[in-house]
Order: sequence, then C-alpha cells, then structure tokens
Amino acid sequence: MFGAFRPSPISSVGLLWKTPWKLSPTRKANARARLKRVDSVIEAVRASGVQCAALTQALELPKEHEMPPKDKYTVFTPHARGYRKGIHKVPKWTRLTLRTNPRGF
Repeated sequence: MFGAFRPSPISSVGLLWKTPWKLSPTRKANARARLKRVDSVIEAVRASGVQCAALTQALELPKEHEMPPKDKYTVFTPHARGYRKGIHKVPKWTRLTLRTNPRGF
C-alpha cells in the first residue's frame, strides 16, 4: 500500500477504459471491410471444395451486403432499453461472428 509501488491517485479513481457511445465513421468502415474479408475467405474455402460442419454454418450466415446497418453495428442484448447495444461494446468484437440476432430484434 505504501512504498515505491503504491498506486497513484489518478490510476485508482475513475474509468480506466473510456469507450465512445457510438462508432466513428472510420471504425464503421473498418467493420464493413472486416465483414467483407471474412466473406471472401468463406467463399474461397467453398470454392476449394472442402466440406466441413464449420463451413456449412458459415455459409448460412448473411453476407455483408445482405445485412441491414442495424445488424452490422449493433447486437442484441436483453439488458439495454431498446434491446440493442453498439457492437464495439462487446468484448473482443473484432474476433467474434456477430451476424445473427433473435427474430424481431
């Protein structure tokens, strides 16, 4: 607690990570590009003739151009007021497949 490695007053109070409440246009463009790259990889694997369960599940997902903007930038959550939250609020959202949501949401 006291000594050479005691926490500074700034690091012990307040939010450590500040997340903006909405995605910037640059982050939206990067998310769209990421979805397009994933689509191209899925298409390349399909064209190669490989068959596996993961590929059939990936082919059932909507492609980037088929998704409405609401699904590209938000995800379902039962805890938010409108049952949606920004996709950037999900931990490790760049590594997850968040293309499908419950019907009606």
